[in-house]
Amino acid sequence: MTSIASIIDHTLLKPEATAADVTALVAEAVELGTFSVCVSPSMLPVAVPAGSDLKVAVVCGFPSGKHTTAVKTAEAAESIALGADEVDMVIDIGAAKAGRFDLVEADIASVRSAIPAPHVLKVIIESAVLTDEEIVAVCQAAVAAGADFVKTSTGFHPAGGATVEAVALMSATVAGRAGVKASGGIRSYETARAMIAAGATRLGVSGSRQVLAEEAGAATAAPVAGAY
Repeated sequence: MTSIASIIDHTLLKPEATAADVTALVAEAVELGTFSVCVSPSMLPVAVPAGSDLKVAVVCGFPSGKHTTAVKTAEAAESIALGADEVDMVIDIGAAKAGRFDLVEADIASVRSAIPAPHVLKVIIESAVLTDEEIVAVCQAAVAAGADFVKTSTGFHPAGGATVEAVALMSATVAGRAGVKASGGIRSYETARAMIAAGATRLGVSGSRQVLAEEAGAATAAPVAGAY
């Protein structure tokens, strides 16, 4: 069974993070074998060791999503120019709450235009703030706008982070047309496995070492069939 490290975005988004912290993050990610590191845009460019397959993800419109579309689009374009492989953008959550899913879709589509494939766009919907109906509508808008993933949370909203229920609903809605990233509050292997079982195909984790140590100690645990 492949380690869940292969689907982890090893994350450091604390406002007080320094360049030295990011250097340490990259070294740890390479050691642990995570898929990527996820950092703030001011931390770019990020030096990845020669020969490493480690990807660099960056957040956009983070964490509120209340930036204008033009600002988000420019931020995404600059991040790609500075070497980012993936962009995790935050939607305008207020627009979603107001039922303006057309505006949500247009916002995502504009950012998508700034980061053409093979660069990856993940759309953070802040699922803990939305009703089930709003989650479905936002995920549909993200797919229509060309997003590669829908993502549960920033991890910064007081309403909370990822839940199994939200991941399952998001997975059912995108129905394989996009991946699902669970992020926010994943601090144990048990929680990570539950998110994968619900349909998550990528995980945002800041405490990756602890989660992977628990995975290593769970040699007798039943694998999550077909999840990774």
